[in-house]
Amino acid sequence: MIGGIGPNELLVILIIAFILFGAHKLPELARSLGRATGEFKKAQREAEIELRKFEEELKAGKYKSQDEKRKKLEEIARTLNIDPEGKSDEELIEEINKALPKEKVEP
Repeated sequence: MIGGIGPNELLVILIIAFILFGAHKLPELARSLGRATGEFKKAQREAEIELRKFEEELKAGKYKSQDEKRKKLEEIARTLNIDPEGKSDEELIEEINKALPKEKVEP
């Protein structure tokens, strides 16, 4: 089972894709999907690295002002395509944690 999709559902999806796009388009679509997935994973890894760095800098007391901390949070949020406008630091941290379920950020 892949993400809640069983083998029967997957077979139906593949048959529909074959009918809609034809045999000559399917490899091209698969390549495009693979590239997009790779780019997404790369951006996610970069955001995770940035998040860990941010946590270390917070613990080390690098951010003297709330503005510096906020700018860094917004930068990380934008990397993950999260709109930081109108959100508190806590809300941003919560959304970042949702986008990166492996790590938890402490304010």
